[in-house]
Amino acid sequence: MSAHPPAIAALGYLAASLTTLSFIPQAIKTLRTGDTRGISLRMYALFTAGIALWGVYGLLTGDGPLIVANAITLVAAGLILDRKWRAWWAERQADQRLRGGRPLP
Repeated sequence: MSAHPPAIAALGYLAASLTTLSFIPQAIKTLRTGDTRGISLRMYALFTAGIALWGVYGLLTGDGPLIVANAITLVAAGLILDRKWRAWWAERQADQRLRGGRPLP
């Protein structure tokens, strides 16, 4: 893995744990309620892509804290992004039905 001294690696794992753990309650709430109205699809798509890229960076550099934190966050973010995408798609389909099947502008 990483060639960092143990104290620096421990700091990285602590930072990764705190940021990942801070994300989990919101992810659980969103998945339990299914309410994604307050989430921007574009922002969440960019966020999830960024997390994936940080994970790849962690793999390429052998940085354990980056790998672990981003793998966990990517799963949660991916689930929420999927939920948001489905809600957006359903809303789009409903709007299209209200317009008599005509495509949205």
